[in-house]
Amino acid sequence: MSDVRQHADDIHDQFSDHIDVSVDDVEDRLTTLVDEYKVPIDEARRSVTNHYLEEAGLDRDDLAGGSSEAAKIEDVDEPEQWIDITAKVIELWEPRSDSVAQVGLLGDPTGTIKFTKWAKSELPTLDEGGVYELRNVVTDEYEGRYSVKLNSTTVIEELDEELEVGDDTSVIEGALVDMQSGSGLIKRCPKEDCTRVLQNGRCNEHGEVEGEFDLRIKAVVDDGIDAHEVIFDKDATENLTGISLEEAKDMAMDALDTTVVADEIRDLVVGTYYRIEGPTFGRYVLADDVEELDGPADAEQLLIKARSM
Repeated sequence: MSDVRQHADDIHDQFSDHIDVSVDDVEDRLTTLVDEYKVPIDEARRSVTNHYLEEAGLDRDDLAGGSSEAAKIEDVDEPEQWIDITAKVIELWEPRSDSVAQVGLLGDPTGTIKFTKWAKSELPTLDEGGVYELRNVVTDEYEGRYSVKLNSTTVIEELDEELEVGDDTSVIEGALVDMQSGSGLIKRCPKEDCTRVLQNGRCNEHGEVEGEFDLRIKAVVDDGIDAHEVIFDKDATENLTGISLEEAKDMAMDALDTTVVADEIRDLVVGTYYRIEGPTFGRYVLADDVEELDGPADAEQLLIKARSM
């Protein structure tokens, strides 16, 4: 079976209970995008799925992804997977949107992960400190940071047991040796609960949109032994550089070029030694606490310590 046909079968299975569509119809749409418009198959699949979601009057999280499988939090390494997890609610945060009933942090012995529970799903309330078996949740990914979403198909069962939560905090001491593409002044998708970074004004999920500006650094930090990929969000970037989002927008407007912001940040941070602490999500460390090391003396001690490990 061809790759396109397999994707068509998968999409058909998702929508067959909601609309009258054949596998051949789905395959024709995919083939047009892939062969005629040279759209990558993953993006073509998202586009066709969005078309049928609109036709059926559904949201993405209303779709079951087939049978879910038991997983540990550390196993979550790709989006749009349907899994079952047993986890403890470590922390609850205030939702930013009326469409979200609860948002917070789940943990199991292998690590932690963010969760979102949609208001329209009308699921039972999760209590901070409670341990739950969560069946049929869907994974999501944003900048290497994975999360799970509880939807109308999710089954929640509270367990009368304790669950030890693993520590996934990383501490790095090293030189910031490189800034990756996608650093500086960027634009994100404005759609509710999306925030994906736009590529040429286009969101992989929602197509062409009017983006919202944000500021970040995607850095490579070398501790003398290994290179670590670190993400500084807007607040961390502003604190590290002294450049606010508004100042960055003004810089880009004056130069008629957003790349001047990344160039300015690069001059400020590359070659500097830092102590960085934060949670690990996939291959990235999210910089929560950052301290600049004093200079050559600290750098020399850092290299001595690294070589002795």
